[in-house]
Amino acid sequence: MRVIGGTARGHRLKAPRGMRTRPMADKIREALFSMLEALGVRPRRVVDLYAGSGAIGIEALSRGAEWADFVERSPAACAVIRENLEHTGFRDRAAVHCTTVAAFLARSRDRVPYDFIIMDPPYADPQILEVMGAIARWPAAADGAILVVGHSPRVALPETLDGLERLRDRCHGDSCVAIYRLHRGLSSGVSAMETGA
Repeated sequence: MRVIGGTARGHRLKAPRGMRTRPMADKIREALFSMLEALGVRPRRVVDLYAGSGAIGIEALSRGAEWADFVERSPAACAVIRENLEHTGFRDRAAVHCTTVAAFLARSRDRVPYDFIIMDPPYADPQILEVMGAIARWPAAADGAILVVGHSPRVALPETLDGLERLRDRCHGDSCVAIYRLHRGLSSGVSAMETGA
């Protein structure tokens, strides 16, 4: 696993040993950032939820993001993220929060708004739509923010959800990535309750 582009291109990244984390493969990360570039998306303030190794947030930093917060519940994975940030030279442009995503969303309402939000939860997570809905309502998510969702090809995500509008959805093998844009006040679409989440 390595950084694909930007100032830290080619730097190797560690993955948590013996953990159930599933780092997004280089190929799908490369496809993701190619899609973002085609959409004219230039992340500035990033939060990487279910961060694992921190690879996606570090990729954003390498490509010019000003700041990234990494949220990961596993202490071992948090240690690996800190090592990867140190190795790539981004330690002073990031913070690692060793807590659950739910706790972070609940306590981070007064943060400078994020324009780029990443969530790559475990594929078996039954609450993926619920978390997406919580992010759509999160005061720390800027209007117009981009949400990237890693998911299994066996999980069908809606085109719209609580103000989130899907822009792209691409799969490579057993990994898929969907890109949403948040529109405050978007009334059409499916709610998490309507989908049975």
